[in-house]
Amino acid sequence: MADTPASSRYHQPVLLREAVEALQIRPDATYVDATLGGGGHSREILNRLGPGGRLIAFDQDESAWRNIPDDPRIVLVGENFRHLKRFLRLHNAPQISGILADLGVSSYQFDTRERGFSIAGDAELDMRMDRRLPLTAAGILRRYEENALQQLFEKYGEVTNARTLAERIVQARQTFPLTTVGELKTVAGGISKGNPQRYLAQVFQALRIEVNDELNALEEMLEQAAEALEPGGRLVVITFHSLEDRIVKAFFKTGGRKLQEDTPKPDDQAGDPVLRQVTKKPVLPDATEIKTNPRARSAKLRVAEKTA
Repeated sequence: MADTPASSRYHQPVLLREAVEALQIRPDATYVDATLGGGGHSREILNRLGPGGRLIAFDQDESAWRNIPDDPRIVLVGENFRHLKRFLRLHNAPQISGILADLGVSSYQFDTRERGFSIAGDAELDMRMDRRLPLTAAGILRRYEENALQQLFEKYGEVTNARTLAERIVQARQTFPLTTVGELKTVAGGISKGNPQRYLAQVFQALRIEVNDELNALEEMLEQAAEALEPGGRLVVITFHSLEDRIVKAFFKTGGRKLQEDTPKPDDQAGDPVLRQVTKKPVLPDATEIKTNPRARSAKLRVAEKTA
């Protein structure tokens, strides 16, 4: 079944064939789409499932919930995928055969100006994927100390002059509230390094990651996914920027061992790996896909398999 026009407008699924084929779907098994979005990946998974198969789809953004396919084999979980294990237990699926996570911000989120994700136009600086959460991008700019802002822009945006930017933001908020995209662009645009559009994109990325706690949520999901998969089950992840890809690459390379530990263990005490890398190098979209969907150009797909 092809994407419906409404869900295609919401988000065009990236690496659709490659991602779903990597799951090696069995018709009677249970799978997870960790990021429902426009429902494109979910529909293709359902196409390959039989009557006894099941799909559990997560998405914290209520705007995506209307894209859930009309199919009795799918269950929607309207929460962040960092709660994977809890909701798998709730839906009587502690062990599953595959997980697909497309980490990209949806086209709908970027194109809906009032959400504040895009540098285009003007809107309130919101950037929450889950609008039930209290922290917005404007709140960060209003409340964070200068040092915290500097660290945020360095770590999550790789902004070259993060210190100067943090100083300017703290100065600017003394005279105006810094609550809109336009106001932030005025402050950041005056000190941008290199390509102004790329610079602003890095600044906005840093704020979005902080608002949604994206990298911590990703690490939590990966660790829970490694536990939830049955032997032979596949974990398929599509990333869109280097910070995400680094985390996924490291997790797969270490065989699914924990990414963060209070007391790191030597290699000989770290335990046996539970995941095997299937893709030594990431799968990339081809020229045809990039031409039809330019937002696919930065996508990287990595696959790992549960060993035991």
